[in-house]
Amino acid sequence: MASVIEICNSALNQLGASTILSLTENSKNGRLCNARYETVKDSVLRSHPWNSAIKRQTLAADTANPDWGFAKQYTLPSDCLRVLSIQNYDSNYKIEGRKILTNDSSVKLIYIARITDPNEMDVLLRETIAAALASDIAYAVTANATLQQRMAEKYQLKLSEARHADAGEGYNTDATLGVTDNISSEDFINSRL
Repeated sequence: MASVIEICNSALNQLGASTILSLTENSKNGRLCNARYETVKDSVLRSHPWNSAIKRQTLAADTANPDWGFAKQYTLPSDCLRVLSIQNYDSNYKIEGRKILTNDSSVKLIYIARITDPNEMDVLLRETIAAALASDIAYAVTANATLQQRMAEKYQLKLSEARHADAGEGYNTDATLGVTDNISSEDFINSRL
């Protein structure tokens, strides 16, 4: 079973630093992991439409409406990190703050959710988060700019590997996600016209 502590310790191990037993541990590494883990994790989750983080939800319209420009507004789910699309993909909508403004009478949302349980994440995503955390805290832990740069490069490699594996899972014919996996030669020919 994966845990937040295991991800943090993976990051610390990559730096050659002492591991921690909890995020509330009164040590420099514990305080750094506690301060940075959630932000780094959410940033990595937001960076790509990870299969393990995609959720779908039908939203209820707010009782208040926008003053002008759109007829309806909908509050984003509290765990929404990034809107991928709404079901009516040709709909005119705008994200403002934590609201979706649209003229549509219903919104079926596809989004990247904040995941709190590492066991719900793909193993490569967990490794990418650990590499991102190592890069983020490297200088604070080691005071070594060269190591920090190497960790940033390692993070980019892990991110690329995880994105590639994630994108290869499943066959997307769902136009509501904004892309499809089947591209015909006509698409290329028509794109040049």
